[in-house]
Amino acid sequence: MVFFTGKIVLKMNNPTVVIITDRNDLDDQLFDTFAASKQLLRQEPVQAESRDDLKKLLSVASGGVVFTTIQKFQPDEGNVYDTLSKRENIIVIADEAHRTQYGFKAKTIDAIENGTVVGKRVVYGFAKYMRDAIPNATYLGFTGTPIENFDVNTPAVFGNYIDIYDIAQAVEDGATVKIYYESRLAKIALSDEGRKLVEELDEEMLQDELTDSQKAIAKWTQLEALVGSKKRLERIAKDIVTHFEQKQEVFDGKGMIVTMSRRIAAELYDEIVKLRPEWHSEDLRDGALKVVMTSASSDGPDISKHHTTKDQRRILSDRMKNPQDPLKLVIVRDMWLTGFDVPSLHVMYVDKPMKGHTLMQAIARVNRVYKDKQGGLIVDYLGIASELKQALSFYSDSGGKGDPAIAQEQAVHLMLEKLEVVSDILHGFPYENYFSASTGEKLSLILATENFILGLEDGKKRYVNEVTALSKAFSIAVPHEQAMDVKDEVAFFQAVKARLVKFEGSGPGRTNEEFETAIRQVIDKALVSDKVIDVFDAAGIKKPDISILSEEFLMEVRDMEHKNIALEVLKKLLNDEIKARSKTNLVQSRTLMEMLQESIRKYHNKVLTAVQVIEELINLSKDIKEMDKEPKELGLTEYEYAFYTAISNNESAKDLMGKDKLRELAVVLYDSVRKNTSIDWTIKENVRAKLKVVVKRLLRKYGYPPDMQKLATDTVLEQAEKIAEELIA
Repeated sequence: MVFFTGKIVLKMNNPTVVIITDRNDLDDQLFDTFAASKQLLRQEPVQAESRDDLKKLLSVASGGVVFTTIQKFQPDEGNVYDTLSKRENIIVIADEAHRTQYGFKAKTIDAIENGTVVGKRVVYGFAKYMRDAIPNATYLGFTGTPIENFDVNTPAVFGNYIDIYDIAQAVEDGATVKIYYESRLAKIALSDEGRKLVEELDEEMLQDELTDSQKAIAKWTQLEALVGSKKRLERIAKDIVTHFEQKQEVFDGKGMIVTMSRRIAAELYDEIVKLRPEWHSEDLRDGALKVVMTSASSDGPDISKHHTTKDQRRILSDRMKNPQDPLKLVIVRDMWLTGFDVPSLHVMYVDKPMKGHTLMQAIARVNRVYKDKQGGLIVDYLGIASELKQALSFYSDSGGKGDPAIAQEQAVHLMLEKLEVVSDILHGFPYENYFSASTGEKLSLILATENFILGLEDGKKRYVNEVTALSKAFSIAVPHEQAMDVKDEVAFFQAVKARLVKFEGSGPGRTNEEFETAIRQVIDKALVSDKVIDVFDAAGIKKPDISILSEEFLMEVRDMEHKNIALEVLKKLLNDEIKARSKTNLVQSRTLMEMLQESIRKYHNKVLTAVQVIEELINLSKDIKEMDKEPKELGLTEYEYAFYTAISNNESAKDLMGKDKLRELAVVLYDSVRKNTSIDWTIKENVRAKLKVVVKRLLRKYGYPPDMQKLATDTVLEQAEKIAEELIA
């Protein structure tokens, strides 16, 4: 919407753009987004504070980006709104265009004063009044849930669909994640009377469009009393706390509870706090649980204490959107159910009758992409499954593809499938002994399992990938009974994986984001430790006090019982050691890395056994120790020696010049390069060109072999870039 507005501001002759919503919180959310894009819009958007302010903002010759709720287009009296402008360069953009955009025909309703019907009155919808005010405007609608009923028809109001981006496409593109559905009706039963009332609720009973019919209000009140009965709320609170904590064990995210009234929201908060008093805080900026709603003074103190102002809701919104904030669970009635994005929100507890577009909009709160979140979960306490199906039929009729919610059983099925795959990888290894073993035996079995996997062809990669897939499915399936039944087995597989990945090199080009995860490992309480697992823990050996290249440590690795693990330890440690050296000595690290990779290649090609390649890697470690003596023998600093290896990396230079002359050239090169560098020299072509000339002249002056001068110049400059910060220090 922001980008579209930015485009039409440029293309049209200074139009007035009116952004329409039907709720104050949505108006605020959308306004904040536009206000952050002033450069794109080339002007500051404004919010209409009142009906009079709206009239003033629209009674202009041109220009402006105006935000208002559609309810401000309400005539002071009668059924005709004053015409504010007949201009054609007014563009009205309606968010949630499936709502409150109808009512062009007169409707007779009860006239109520002080709760008593005193007659009848004729009314129209806000959309009619808006068109009275700006009759020649162009209207554009944005909605995720268009409606095509006889009396309520989104395309009939706004015209044909310009573009359709459906659920299936969004999931395929990675723009959203799948939504899963779990019924908890078996856990929290509603009485027969309550179920009957839920079934009888029709469109007029939707909370955001309550009819003035006294019959409908009475029915809603009756259902609210049943749904919000004290005993039922006690059971709901207990179930939500248990369910949410089990979900949090496997996925670090946020949750939302949707209730049907302010009273229920306040009382459910009290019931949850009884179970988890530490979640409560009087401080708006603290506490794990909050109620987000407004209230009137007539609601009484128990409800009004949860009243939030616009600024307070913004604080809570920021807290909810921050994954690190302690606020993990919110209770709402109708706020935050549309247009509110919290990517880490992964579970929504629905205890409110909803259907159609209202339901579709609400459940979409959990489908935002976040780290490795596999899906959002809708937990149903009132029986909205049939409403979900009906909502899908509306959605499909409008050209959309993709199921809005998938039964949680599908995630359970995938989890069991992946569990079988992981078990098959370990076929022939008695890992089942782990579950009856003592703590000491468990650690030994994890090591033995690692060794078994490392002995399989491509075993580590296959195992890590499959356990990752299992963990993802498990994070959605929890707390389904079948998921809880295999929790210990998943915990074991994850414990082995956690150690295997410690043998992985981070590799070039891999960013921290690629390693970000919100899926938590299931903890075996017998193995709980505050210590972070490192490569030494993964191998079951003591971290050396001096150096990984010490003779004592190398001998300990050589004598390890599990040779496949010993090989992985040496490979990982040498790889890290060489990478660390590459930051200062380009040529030496290249030579060592080639030696390491050649040994590993011979192992993979079965030229060497695990025992033989361990010996090769130990010899490589000893070679590194010998190399470390050379700078001191030559009387060179670490950085001077780096330049020495850059120019002595060919036999003709060694033969022609000899060690002493190469040493002298290295000292002069380092000093000259350091004197000719400046801040950001690596990206300044003129400085690089000057350095190139300096290096070439010195190579010629000292009699460096002519046929090798170009390669040596490039290598010296590349080495200089490696220690760029040191050179300008």
